[in-house]
This record gives sequence, C-alpha cells and structure tokens, in this order.
Amino acid sequence: MQTRIWSNLSLRKRLLLPIAAMVLGALVSGVLALQIFSPDQFEHESELEAGSARVVAAALNAALAVASNPEQTLDAFAASLGTSESIKFVSPGAAADPPRIGGSGVPAWFVSHLTIPELSKTYPIMIGPAHVGNLVLSPDLSADIREKWIGLLAIISSSSLPMLLAAISTYLVVGAALRPMERLAAGLVRFREGDYEMVVPVVGPPEIRQFCAQANELAATFKRLNRDNRELLRRMVSLQDDERRELAREVHDEMGPLLFAIRANAAALTENAEGSCQPGSAVHGIVSAAEALQQANQRILEGLSPLYVADLGLIGSIQALLRNAQKQAPTIRLVSRIAPDLDRLDALLSQTVYRLIQEGVTNALRHARAAAIDVMARIEDGHVAIEISDDGIGVPDQLKFGRGLTGMLERVRALNGTLELIREQGRTVVRCRLPLESHREN
Repeated sequence: MQTRIWSNLSLRKRLLLPIAAMVLGALVSGVLALQIFSPDQFEHESELEAGSARVVAAALNAALAVASNPEQTLDAFAASLGTSESIKFVSPGAAADPPRIGGSGVPAWFVSHLTIPELSKTYPIMIGPAHVGNLVLSPDLSADIREKWIGLLAIISSSSLPMLLAAISTYLVVGAALRPMERLAAGLVRFREGDYEMVVPVVGPPEIRQFCAQANELAATFKRLNRDNRELLRRMVSLQDDERRELAREVHDEMGPLLFAIRANAAALTENAEGSCQPGSAVHGIVSAAEALQQANQRILEGLSPLYVADLGLIGSIQALLRNAQKQAPTIRLVSRIAPDLDRLDALLSQTVYRLIQEGVTNALRHARAAAIDVMARIEDGHVAIEISDDGIGVPDQLKFGRGLTGMLERVRALNGTLELIREQGRTVVRCRLPLESHREN
C-alpha cells in the first residue's frame, strides 16, 4: 500500500516531503528538549529570588526578636511590601500562590507542553515562640517562558529557513526540468498518433536536451519511413490496378468473342429449328447460358477495371455503379448524395473513391440484409469524405478483414487517409477521409 502511494506521488512531492519531514522533526525535537531541560532551568533561574527571600525572612525574624513592639514592626514590614506579587506576607495556614506565567504573549499550546516544577517557597515568621505568619515567594516566570519561546523560534528558524530555501530552489529547479519533459511527453503522444510534424523544443538541462533531440530524430525517421511506406503502398495499388486492367483486357479480348459466337450460333439454331427455342429445350438452355455468361463476364470486367471512370468521369461512373446495384436488389432503398465537384479529382483519387464505394455497396448488398443503403461522397476541409451506411444486421464482434476490406484499407493507407468501420445509431457505417494533397508527396 505504501509503495503504491509513493509511486503515485509526483517528483515535486517526492522531493518536498523529506524537507517537510525535517522541518517537522526540528519542531518536535525542540519541544522535547524544552520538556526535558526546562524544569532544571526554571529552578536554576528562580534560585536567586529564593535566596533573597530567605535572607529577608531571616532578617525579619531577627528584627522581631529584638524589637520592643514586634507587632508594629511586622505591620510596618508588611506595609513596605506594597503590591509586590513575588514576595508576600500571609497568615499562618494560607496557601502559597503558584508561579505566574501569564501575560507573556506566548501561545497556550507552548506553555502546556512545558514542565514547570513547584517553585513557590514559604518561610515562617516567628515572634518569640509564636508562629505569626509566613513570608511566601511566588516567582514570575513570564519572562523566562517568553525567553524559551523566542529560543525555540530561533532554533526552528535557523534549521527551517535553509530547508525552506532548499525546498523553494528544489521546486523551481524541478519545475524548470519538468517543463521540457512535459513538452517531450506531448510530442511522443503526437508521434504515437501519427503526427510527425511537431518538433519538440530542445531546452532544459543537457540530459533532457539530448532526449528531446533524439525524439526529434526519431520523429524524422518515422516520418521518412511513413512516407516510404505510403509510396510503397501506392506502387502496390498501382501495380494491382495495372494487373487488373491487363487481365480485364485479356478477358474482354478472349472471352468476349467466344461468348458472342456461342450466342450467335444458338440464335442461328433457333431460326433453323422451328420451335426449338421453347422453354426447356436444349437450344433455349444454350441461349440462356450464353446470356448469363455475358452478364457475368461484364460484372467481372467491371470489377477488374472500371472503364466508366475514364469514360464517364467519377460522378457518372458512381451513378452507373449505383444503378447496377439497384437492379441487382430492387427491393433495397438506395440513396446517394454525390457532390458535383468530384470530377475534378485526379486519376488516383478518382480510382480510389470509386473502389471504396464499389466495395462498400457490394458488402452491404451481400452481407448486411439491409432495407436501405445511403452513399455520400463530397469534398470538405481539404479532404474527400466518403460514407456508406446501411440499416442491416451490423458488424460481427470478431470481424476479420477479407480481400475487399483489406484492399480498401491498403488504398486508404496509400493515400494517407483514414478508414472506419463502425456501428452507430443502429446503422453500419463505413467512413473514409482522403487528403487532397498529401498523396502527391514524393
């Protein structure tokens, strides 16, 4: 428990606590010293008054022994004491007053911690064999107590003032050292979030300046590696697109004519064989299969290389994609909000935006069991914002990215963008932001 509390303390508190403990120790040790040594000091300091009172009592007894009228002599002596509070003449049996300690301007708690011995002295006064009263000494300790209080303050001040100065200097020095460390920590947080543009100020003691300089070098290395990684991803995506276009060209050139020939020959058979194209006949089956193969070939070609982007522009190609999706699922309500300024994007961004919308809509049609799909694409704050949402069954807890999602993520990373697949307000949302300029870095 103590270890956990100590580990949670800041560096300033760890340095100041021992100094505070030393100040408190000085105070406690001073009070203990007063409790131990003050009784002897009080007795020693009151001994002079006690000796004087003893001499006065002896002289009074001697004077009364030879006086012709001792009662008158005693009254005259008592009157001569006046208002003296230290030495008084009292009748036999009267109790002596305790030592006076008030009026010294000393805190009550300090007086309560002092051990004050019995310092009052009583000296009997005799007229012949008769005990006629007592000469009582009740010392005034106010000055002594005040002296001890001032002495304690001096002890505490002499020991605490250097400690206080040490605490202040420690606080200032640690604060000056921690400020660069705080900036360094903030910089490392930014680095962890992928922001390598921030430069940590190289200030503070030499050791901390070295840490800051190394952090800046690390950020520069990460920035270079991140740029190289994006460039590599862009090349990979570009190579994949080139390969897909080549494959699409070969499929179009090789499969297209063959499928057309099959369908043309099947049509010729229907013309030569009367009634042979009735449903269920072999010729009808060949014609239907040829049509299905042509449609499948068209979908494969569109997936491999969307020619619409180059021919119709990005907006036109997206609209064609959504029309085809609506034909595949006529019961789904498909809403699109495509900004009219998307056609000004360059080829790489246009291809990426098209692929993202294509993959998002395809996944929603195949897996979401949705009744409505919304597609949004616009330019805002220097980014292309894309969002595909549906009201389907949602995202599995243990989602594993397939080829489609992995391809989307690679394309987005290649352009230094962000991609989210989340569930909010009962809808599954694919949200992407692509910067307009950063993907053009060399």
